[in-house]
Amino acid sequence: MAQTNPGSFQVEWNDPGLTDRQVRLTLIGVMFAMFLASLDQTIVATAIPRIMADLDGFDRVTWVSSAYIVASTSVVLITGAVSDVYGRKWLFVGGISIFLIGSVLAASSQTMNALIVFRGIQGLGGGMIMALSFVTIGDLFPPADRAKYQGIIAAMFGISSVLGPTLGGVITDQFSWEWIFLVNIPLGIPIILLFIRLFPNATKDGPKRKIDIGGAILIVLAIVPVLLGLSWGGNQYAWSDPIVLSALASGAFMAVIFALYETRVSDPILPLAVFKNRVVGIALFVILLTGFAMFGAIFFVPLLFQGVLGASPTASGSFLTPMMLGIVFGAAISGQVLSRTGGHYRIQGILGLSIMGIGAIMLSGTTAEITHGYALTSAVIMGFGLGTSFPLYTIAIQNGVPQQYLGIATSSAQFFRSVGGSIGLAVFGSYMVRRFKDGMEDNLPSEALEAVPPQLLNQITDNPNALLNPEASDNLINTFAASGESGIAVGTQVLGAIRGSLAGAIGDVFFLCFIFVALAVVATAFIREVPLREREKPSSVNSQSSDEPDD
Repeated sequence: MAQTNPGSFQVEWNDPGLTDRQVRLTLIGVMFAMFLASLDQTIVATAIPRIMADLDGFDRVTWVSSAYIVASTSVVLITGAVSDVYGRKWLFVGGISIFLIGSVLAASSQTMNALIVFRGIQGLGGGMIMALSFVTIGDLFPPADRAKYQGIIAAMFGISSVLGPTLGGVITDQFSWEWIFLVNIPLGIPIILLFIRLFPNATKDGPKRKIDIGGAILIVLAIVPVLLGLSWGGNQYAWSDPIVLSALASGAFMAVIFALYETRVSDPILPLAVFKNRVVGIALFVILLTGFAMFGAIFFVPLLFQGVLGASPTASGSFLTPMMLGIVFGAAISGQVLSRTGGHYRIQGILGLSIMGIGAIMLSGTTAEITHGYALTSAVIMGFGLGTSFPLYTIAIQNGVPQQYLGIATSSAQFFRSVGGSIGLAVFGSYMVRRFKDGMEDNLPSEALEAVPPQLLNQITDNPNALLNPEASDNLINTFAASGESGIAVGTQVLGAIRGSLAGAIGDVFFLCFIFVALAVVATAFIREVPLREREKPSSVNSQSSDEPDD
C-alpha cells in the first residue's frame, strides 16, 4: 500500500509506463512550454516604449507586466491542486490554449486597458504552464533522476530571461510590437499537438479527492489584493495611501479566513499537513527568501550598469546576459550534481547560496568609482549561486511528499518564489528610494543648495532620472550653465552627487539582499537530507511509517 501521509518522506513513485522515446518527446514539450511562458515575462520589456506611444497609456504602462505576474501567481496553487486530482495532461493543454488565446487578443488590443486585460488572460495560461512544468518532471522521473531534469527546466527559464528583452527589441524594430505576442502561436500549437498525442495524464490511484471550490475562491481573494498592494506601493501610490493599505489588509484578512476554512473541509485545496513536513517547510521558507534576492538582483543590476556606470539600455542588456547565463549554468550543473550524488541538497544549498551571498556582498560595496569588470564579475558570481538553488529545493519538496500531493507541493514552490519576488521588489525599491534621498542630503554640494530653485531641487533629490535619461542630464547641465562657467561646475558636482547617492543606495540594497541570502543559508543548515528514491526500488517499500515524526 502506498504511503499517503503528507508528512512522511519515503513515498512511492509511480512509473508512468512510457517508452524512452515518449519520455524524451514529452520532456521536450515541457521544455518548450516553459520557455514559452517564461519568455513572455521579459519579451515585453523592450517593447513598452512603443506600446506606450501607440496606445497612449503612460499612467498604466506598468500594468502591462503587473497584470501578467498577478494573474500567473494567483492561479499557480489552484492548478497544482486540481492536477493532483484530475491529472496534468488536459490542464497543460488548457493552460497553453488559454495562453495562446490571450496572445492573439493582446496583439489585437486597441487600447491600453484592453491590453492589460488580455495580458491577464495570458498570465492565467502562463501560470498554469509554469506550475505544471515542474510537476510533470516529478511524474516522468523518480527523485534520483529528477534533479538533472529539473535543472534543465530551470535553465530554460534562465535562457528565456536572457533572450526575452533582446528578442522583443528585434521584433519590435523589424516588425511591430503586436508580433511579440503573435510569435507565440507557431510555437504553441505544435506543443499542444505533442501533448495531446504523447503526454501522460498521470491520474492518481486510490480514492479521488473532491475539488475544494470554496478554498480555491478564498485563496484567489487572498492572493490578488496582496499582489496588487505590493505592485501599487511605492509606484502608483505611496505605501501609506488608503488604496494600498486596504488592498494589503483585505488580502491578509482573506488569508486568515482561508486558513480557518481549510482546517474544516475534508479535502482542502491546500493540505496544511504537507507544510508540517520539516523538509517542505524549510524549503519553502528558503525559496521565499531567494525569491527576494533573485528579483532584487535581476532588477537592480541593470540600474547599476545604467545609472552608475553610464551604460545604455542596450549595453546594459548585454552586461546582464553573463549574469543570466550564470543562472542557467548554475541550475544545470546543480541538477546534474544532485542527481549523481543522491540527494545532498543541504550541502549544495549552503554552497550555492554562499556563492550567491559572496556576489551580493561584493555588490554591496558599490560606489561611484566601481568598474565595469568588478560589477560584471560580482553579478556573474551572484547569478551562478542563485542558479544552483533553482532545482535543489523543488527536488527536496517533491521527495518529501506522497505523489498524490506532488502537484500542490511543487506549485507551492513556484508560488512562494513569485510572492517572495513581489515582496522583495517592493521592499528593495522603497528602501533604495529612501537611501537615495538620504545620500543626496549628504552629498549635494552647498553651492547647489544655494543655486538650485526649490522645485528643481526636489526633482533632483527624488529621482536619479538625470543619470538614466540623456535628455534629462542635458537639461540639468543647461539649467546650471545659464549662470556661467561656475554654474557648469556646480552642475557637474550635482551629477556626481546623484551618481554617488545612487551607487550608495544600490549598494545598500545588495547588502539587504545579502542578509536575506544569509538567512536562507542558516535555514538550509536545518533541512533534513533524505536519499532520493531510485526507479528500481520496489513500490511497496516504505521505510518510515506514517505515525513517525516528520523531522
